[in-house]
Amino acid sequence: MITRMSSLFLRTLREDPADAEVPSHKLLVRAGYVRRVAPGGYSWLPLGLRVLRNIERVVREEMDAFGAQEIQFPALLPKEPYEATNRWTEYGPNLFRLKDRKGADYLLGPTHEELFALTVKGEYSSYKDYPVTLYQIQTKYRDEARPRAGILRGREFVMKDSYSFDLDDEGLTRSYQQHRDAYIRIFDRLGMEYVIVSATSGAMGGSASEEFLAVAATGEDTFVRSTESDYAANVEAVTTPAPPEQSIEDKPEAQVHHTPGTPTIETLVAFLNGMGERRFTAADTLKNVLVKTRQPGEREWQLLAIGLPGDREVDLKRLEAAVEPAEVAMLEEADFARHPFLVKGYIGPAALQANGVRYLVDPRVVRGTAWVTGADKADHHVVDLVCGRDFTPDGTIDVAEVREGDPSPDGRGVLVAARGIEIGHIFQLGRKYADAFALDALGPDSKPIRITMGSYGIGVSRLVAAIAEQSHDERGLVWPRAVAPADVHVVVAGKDQALLEGGEQLAGELAAAGLQVLLDDRKASPGVKFADAELIGVPTILVVGRGLANGVVEVKDRRSGERVEVPLADAVRHLVEVVRG
Repeated sequence: MITRMSSLFLRTLREDPADAEVPSHKLLVRAGYVRRVAPGGYSWLPLGLRVLRNIERVVREEMDAFGAQEIQFPALLPKEPYEATNRWTEYGPNLFRLKDRKGADYLLGPTHEELFALTVKGEYSSYKDYPVTLYQIQTKYRDEARPRAGILRGREFVMKDSYSFDLDDEGLTRSYQQHRDAYIRIFDRLGMEYVIVSATSGAMGGSASEEFLAVAATGEDTFVRSTESDYAANVEAVTTPAPPEQSIEDKPEAQVHHTPGTPTIETLVAFLNGMGERRFTAADTLKNVLVKTRQPGEREWQLLAIGLPGDREVDLKRLEAAVEPAEVAMLEEADFARHPFLVKGYIGPAALQANGVRYLVDPRVVRGTAWVTGADKADHHVVDLVCGRDFTPDGTIDVAEVREGDPSPDGRGVLVAARGIEIGHIFQLGRKYADAFALDALGPDSKPIRITMGSYGIGVSRLVAAIAEQSHDERGLVWPRAVAPADVHVVVAGKDQALLEGGEQLAGELAAAGLQVLLDDRKASPGVKFADAELIGVPTILVVGRGLANGVVEVKDRRSGERVEVPLADAVRHLVEVVRG
């Protein structure tokens, strides 16, 4: 197939769009792949749609290869199935809700667990029907509060979501592994640098959960890896190893000290170290952070206090993951005014527990550990307050920031951090949705067997941007061959009729050999054509220029920049070998 740029619906831009923050957003707009319609909403222009379809093709081939079957659901969905699982409420403001002309409630589907479960329930009834895996590639909708980075974080996006249905947990484990293996093949074929990390399940529910992250400095997700093992996890899923419990009998009595002008950890430590020979660090202090949470559908906020070592901060993303589906917010001045027992800068466990505030502590705060913390009175702190003797928390919550150099949770090495873009997520859902809809199969003894499910997603449209983040240089995009909008970009470097005819002939012969050709036959200067070729990013560029008179053409590798002159008679064979490896 030949696509002539003289008639292609394409307009490249020389300047970055004003709202673009990351390379993929800048380059996909400049190269004419996408255009913004509204915040979080983008149109796919011809070249962009080709890349998107190429990714879909790879995904379909690998899903079909292990027996998954493609179906298609509507994006406009009724409220009732999502009410049955409580996700009509749990999704909160991220859900696009609307009413039809009769007043019935609908939503634009953010994900389709409910519909898949109901469909299987309606079609299958016997244990002989299972296992089965179904998938779709479809547009999803989520009302992101802050859509950003172009198609990386939009309100409308294309996703592959698949669901496995098994009779038992052993079957679910097999289905999960099938998807995991397929995802590895998909991302390998797409030429991506990625990691597989442990993750949290969030509003999806379920137990085992892993994310596939494309390594990128611009990624929104932070993950950590061990220096001495294969441990890797999203920061939300990192577990903090708890130290051994200590004896409480050998600890000195807690004492309240007047500590004027010490509302911060830094000022407190400096004051304590000026009191005498005993030395303190921020890690010896117990910082008590107050937040408020609200369950989906509720109007009232509840106070939550978090105790953690003073050398750590609460990681908001870890906190949100820990309390999901509840909403969480930091306290405002009005909240402190309503609760005068909260003395800012001097909050301690005593007042919290005396006033019924739920008090959760970091895993490092174990029985027998002694702390310096607030005495619930301005300019006063208590020293040697012992966990398990002087206060007893209501439980633990693992929401402190994860830092490079922290011990790896598997006990091997220390953690190093990097950033990535989520491109895939796999869950072992278990029976959450099967329970909601009584999804059963009659077993060989005619007794019902509750089906167990897995859920597996790939951000198809997000992959376009993730690949662009990894595959570009200062001149433009550099697509991996598997997703490029063409196999060869033929640039006619001049307006001479002989060059145009030579370019047309070569393009025709390449197309006849089964290659997809982008032919720049425009009446533009060679400089403009070369700049556009590098911006558009087809991996192989064929230059038909002055060398044609001597029977040679130039082949350029877009990634390496290597240029070779090839005899005209060998050009097609050479390019077919380059493209097909």
